[in-house]
Amino acid sequence: MTFTQRYYDTNAESFCRETSSVDMSEHYSKFLAHMPKNGSILDAGCGSGRDTLHFNSLGFRTMAFDSSPTMVSFAEKTIDQKVLLLSFEELTFEDEFDGIWACASLLHIASLSLPDVFERLNRALRKSGILYCSFKYGEFEGERGGRYFTDLTEETLTEINSKAQFGMIEHWLSKDLRPGRESELWLNALLRKTEIS
Repeated sequence: MTFTQRYYDTNAESFCRETSSVDMSEHYSKFLAHMPKNGSILDAGCGSGRDTLHFNSLGFRTMAFDSSPTMVSFAEKTIDQKVLLLSFEELTFEDEFDGIWACASLLHIASLSLPDVFERLNRALRKSGILYCSFKYGEFEGERGGRYFTDLTEETLTEINSKAQFGMIEHWLSKDLRPGRESELWLNALLRKTEIS
């Protein structure tokens, strides 16, 4: 277990409390505009299960996973369905999902491992499937507050994604939506699956 996983196991209750009521409507609308009706969505690094719960309420078919056992337990109670205990590096899905929602989760992957993880996410999507991902905006990489972070800019996201061959639909910056953290910026991106050669 990594120190990031231990952080979430130890702080799961407070983390869920701080994030469960965050208004994600802008990001939901951009992502769901590309989803077919009743499509299948993988909530990748689902945390409290907040986003899976929203997608379920709209009639989408969902699967969720997280690498923290305690987070998995919280999410299962939130969404009343099985949540997989899984890391990004263990993903082996192929052509299963119309969309993957990776909200504030890929940012805990080391930059050297991100190209492989992006390829795994690409394979998990059906033809022309959509990936939403978000990272703290900047150039820092390393331990911060008990967790590992890889911050990205538009340029570093493009560089990391080049091997996975996602096509960029759009990217945008947003402020942190948690009270008192409005000065923190996030890089959000919508990517479309293209075939890996």
